[in-house]
Amino acid sequence: MIEVICNDRLGKKIRVKCLEDDTVGDFKKLVASQIGTSYDKIILKKGYTTFKDHITLADYEIHNGMSLEL
Repeated sequence: MIEVICNDRLGKKIRVKCLEDDTVGDFKKLVASQIGTSYDKIILKKGYTTFKDHITLADYEIHNGMSLEL
């Protein structure tokens, strides 16, 4: 189990616990349940890379303690 930090760039940071084998779509659903918005409106980014829903977190090399942007 890993913990990923999500920053919405408006002053709110949340910590989400998930598995490395989860897809980005599954991760978005976990984030949506914590921030109270619809998961299909969430776009995850790291730098200039936008993550696609069907690829796993391990494929994007997202590990414990990493920070992502919403």
